[in-house]
Amino acid sequence: MGGYRPRRMIESFGDWAQMRADFRWQIPADFNIATACCDAWAAAEPDRLALEHVSAEGGVESWSFGALKDASDRLASAFAARGLGRGDRLAVLLGQGPEVLITHFAAYKLGAVVLPLFTLFGPDALAYRLADSGARMLVTDPASLDKIAALRGDLPALEEVFVTGPGPAPAPLRGFQGEIAAARPLTTPAVTRADDPALMVYTSGTTGAPKGVLHAHRVLLGHLPAIELHHEGFPQPGDKGWTPADWAWVGGLLDLALPCLYYGVPLVSHRARKFNPEAAFALIARHRIRNLFMPPTALKLMQGAPVPGGVNLRSIGSGGESLGADLLEWGRSALNVPINELYGQTECNLVLTSAAGFMQVRPGAIGLAVPGHEVAIIDAAGQPLPPGETGEIAVRRPDPVMFLEYWNQPEKTAEKFAGDWLKTGDLGVMDEDGYFSFVARDDDIITSSGYRIGPSEIEHCLAAHPDVAMAAVVGVPDPVRTEAVKAVIVPRPGADLATLPETLTDLVRRRISPHVAPRIVEFTDSLPMTATGKIRRRDLR
Repeated sequence: MGGYRPRRMIESFGDWAQMRADFRWQIPADFNIATACCDAWAAAEPDRLALEHVSAEGGVESWSFGALKDASDRLASAFAARGLGRGDRLAVLLGQGPEVLITHFAAYKLGAVVLPLFTLFGPDALAYRLADSGARMLVTDPASLDKIAALRGDLPALEEVFVTGPGPAPAPLRGFQGEIAAARPLTTPAVTRADDPALMVYTSGTTGAPKGVLHAHRVLLGHLPAIELHHEGFPQPGDKGWTPADWAWVGGLLDLALPCLYYGVPLVSHRARKFNPEAAFALIARHRIRNLFMPPTALKLMQGAPVPGGVNLRSIGSGGESLGADLLEWGRSALNVPINELYGQTECNLVLTSAAGFMQVRPGAIGLAVPGHEVAIIDAAGQPLPPGETGEIAVRRPDPVMFLEYWNQPEKTAEKFAGDWLKTGDLGVMDEDGYFSFVARDDDIITSSGYRIGPSEIEHCLAAHPDVAMAAVVGVPDPVRTEAVKAVIVPRPGADLATLPETLTDLVRRRISPHVAPRIVEFTDSLPMTATGKIRRRDLR
C-alpha cells in the first residue's frame, strides 16, 4: 500500500491541557478534499473499502476508493465538457449514497463549489437557494424531478440537470450513469489552495432570507481535531462509521462522512424514509458499525428501543442540542460506550467537545475547547469575560474550520464578528476549569430534532396564504425534539379556523420542507411588536 497514512491532527493523545499546549495547525498551502478523501487512498490501496451503501430493501452495494476515483474522474470530465469550471456552483439534491460522494469529488477536482440541498426541501426553499447561489448545474434523482421541472423557468443560471437512475435520461436532462460511462477520466485535476472555496451550505437566520455559508477546502482539516477526540482516538482498527444525519447538512457531511473517508475508515450510507430506532439498531448490528454521529433526537428514540445482540459500538458523537444526564447514562449502561457531546454551528463547527477517554465529563457542560480552537465568552463589546459570567460564546479567527463569508452578503459577514471574535449567537458560561455550558440562545433560532431552524422563511410562507394577516414562528419545549415549531397566526376575517391549521402546516411542508412544518398552530388577535415594527418573538415564547 506504499505506507500511506493520512496526517492526524492530534499527534499524541493524553492530558487535555497538554494536547492544547502542544497543538499546532498543519494546513498545507495546497489542499483538495477529493484528493484527501478519495484519490490519495485510491493511489495507495485502490481496492480498500470506502463505502457500503445499504438500500431501503437491505441490499448492499460496496465501493472501493479506486472505484470512487474512477467514477468521479469520469464525472468531472463530463461536467467540464458541459462548462463547469473553477468557482462555479454545482447543486446536489440527493439522499445518502455513492452518487453524492462521486458528485462532490468530481466538482472539487474542477475547483467548483458544491451546494448540498436537502431532499425534503419544497419548491420555495429550493428556488431561493438555487437562484441565490447562481447554481450552474444540478445532480438529483427521479423523485425530485417534478419539483425541479416546475422551477427551471425561473432559474436562468441553471444550465444542466443530471439525473441518477438506470437507463437514458429524457432530453434535456443528462443521465448521471450514462455520462460517467461515456466520459474519459479526468487527467489533470485542478490544483486548489486550502483557502479556495469548496462548499456552500445554506443556514436559516432569524431575520431575512437564508444565508449561504461558504467554506474552503480547509474546513475538513478544521473538523479533524474534534473528530479524533470525541471518537476516542479515531481512527482505530475495525472502525466503521454511520450517521442518519443527511449529508446535505454539515452534521452529516463533516461530522462523520468525509472524516471517515479521509482516514480510510469504511462509511455506511443508507436512505431511510423515516428514522426508526429498531431499524437503526439492526443496521448497526448487521453491518458491524462501530462509530456513530447521532442527533440527540435519534438517541432519545433509540433509548426507548431494545438493544439487539451484535451491537458493538466504540464511539458516539452527538451535537445540535444539549444531552441530559439520563441519556448519557443510558449510553454507558445500555450501549457500553460514552456519548460525547460536541458544539459548533454551520459557520464554525466542532470547536467544543467532551471526550470521556481524555477528560472528566461534567453533566450539564458541553465540554472543553478543542485543541487548535480558541473559544471564549464575550460581552456586548466583544471583550472576553472572566469565568462564571454569562455572555456570548465566540471563536477567535483565523481558524481553519471557520467559514469564508456569507455568499454575496458582506454586511452580514461583518455583523457576524466583533473584532476577531466570531459570534455564535448562543449565550453560555465558562467555569474556572475551562468547561463551557450552554445557557440560552441570543436569537430566535429553533432547535428541533437536531436541525437549526430560522423562523423568517416559515413566516413568509405562512403570510402568503390569503387567510393569514400576520404570522410569527417560535420554538416551544418538546420532550423528544427539544423544541417544536409553533406558528402564531393573526387570521383574516372570515377564515375557517377549523381547517386552517392543517392547511397551513401542509403549505409549509410542501413549499419549504416537512422538518420545518409547524406542529402547533395557534390563533391570536394581534402579535407583540417593537416600536420599529418587528415581532417580539421572545414575548411569544
